[in-house]
Amino acid sequence: MLSIVQTISLIGLSGKLIEVQTDINGGLPSFEIVGLPDTTVKESKERIKSAIKNSNIDLKSKKILINLAPANTKKEGSNYDLPIAIGILIATEIIKNPKIENTIFIGELALNGKINKVKGILPMCIEAKRLGIKTIYVPKENEKEATITDQIEIIPVQTLKELIYHLNKIKQIPKSEPSKQKTAQKPQTNNPDFSEVKGQENVKRALEISAAGSHNCILTGSPGAGKTMLARRLPTILPDLTFNEALEITKIHSIAGILETETGLITTRPFRTPHHSISSASMIGGGKIPKPGEITLAHYGVLYLDELTEFKKQTLESLREPLEYRQVTISRVSASLTYPCNFMLIASMNPCPCGYYKSNIKKCTCTQKAIKKYREKISGPLLDRIDIQVEVKPVKYQKLQSTQKIESSQEIKKRVNKARKIQQNRYKNETIICNNELTPKLIQKYCKLDKQGKELLKKAFTKLGLTARGYTRILKVARTIADLEEKQNIEAKHIAEAIQYRIY
Repeated sequence: MLSIVQTISLIGLSGKLIEVQTDINGGLPSFEIVGLPDTTVKESKERIKSAIKNSNIDLKSKKILINLAPANTKKEGSNYDLPIAIGILIATEIIKNPKIENTIFIGELALNGKINKVKGILPMCIEAKRLGIKTIYVPKENEKEATITDQIEIIPVQTLKELIYHLNKIKQIPKSEPSKQKTAQKPQTNNPDFSEVKGQENVKRALEISAAGSHNCILTGSPGAGKTMLARRLPTILPDLTFNEALEITKIHSIAGILETETGLITTRPFRTPHHSISSASMIGGGKIPKPGEITLAHYGVLYLDELTEFKKQTLESLREPLEYRQVTISRVSASLTYPCNFMLIASMNPCPCGYYKSNIKKCTCTQKAIKKYREKISGPLLDRIDIQVEVKPVKYQKLQSTQKIESSQEIKKRVNKARKIQQNRYKNETIICNNELTPKLIQKYCKLDKQGKELLKKAFTKLGLTARGYTRILKVARTIADLEEKQNIEAKHIAEAIQYRIY
């Protein structure tokens, strides 16, 4: 007998419906799966046989042929276990006359018949909804994640036996209630706060501008000046996520398999801190079937590179295109996939190998040749893509002893949220959401300068030897500074402040 059950396959962030066609005949007992299955799918044969047997079902020895159609699409992952098992049970009439039109099954089977969670449930559900599917059977452990998708029936299943009873109308499984989590932000507690940082007002200001406009930023200074401490506090002032941003971040983390079981929608912006020994493939993404790398996992959040000069030059240079285009295409023999990577790059580094170049605390022991070689680890094109470049100087003793009240992260965040809201309203008819994404055409439209501002920028262009990219970066930062002050037009003082953030 022939049966057809549907499931879904993910290709990057997009999905494709897969028909699990099961044909069972007499003859020598066998179990074959065709249709470009990977090793995980091929191994499902043993999991499925044991799961059916341990669900107290006697499956007679038959000739079983499974075809995963379309046959020219690579199938990978353990999420095919459940639809294959259901296809076999329908074909052998253990499940009789099930109503499975516009229905898909997703899940991995344990040997005892338990249905285990799988990666990528949220993007699968979103794609299934787009493709017209009405009902999805998912593992119970993936329920919270799946119910984020509205206008679709989610049925969480714990065991294969439970699902058989449900489809045979013996005992129904209650469907899940849609998630009510539509607000993306939740209060953060026990986090480091900017109120703990004494001094460093110029660096705090630079990080506030970075957060408000999603600008890349590099902090340079001697050891112990506070670069890492300041950068670690950046997440506490990042703007609130919109629901669509939270949804996209959750999809990416679901595909990567790093979404916790109890987590529904991710409510905070990612803050990724890879070690300097990371490879280019781990940073950008890769694998036989390309998986998201650190830059994609930092989408709509922060990629923080501490000790920037210790990273491999090849790894750093691989960031240039993603920083410019905010997406990355990974090509392999098996597939070529494009992932989003609209992240904010925050980096910190010492000014020289010993760390005390131009320091008032300790004399630098490095030669000019050593300093030059050290700084050449960061190429000009990469530095040119970093909007804000700040020197972090050691805090003076008087500042450390001060008892003056310091502005908290919450107070700074209020200004950041207000500035980001201004940008969202301004660009509501455009394809961008914040100032860092401004194109040359949009810069002409939204970054108009008065005569004084033009004159100031002209002098800076000549004196600093700015590139065209450097020129546009200054305009973007000035636009954000104006937004923080709730000014409609960019003024000369905004240009002046933006210029001082170009130290390289």
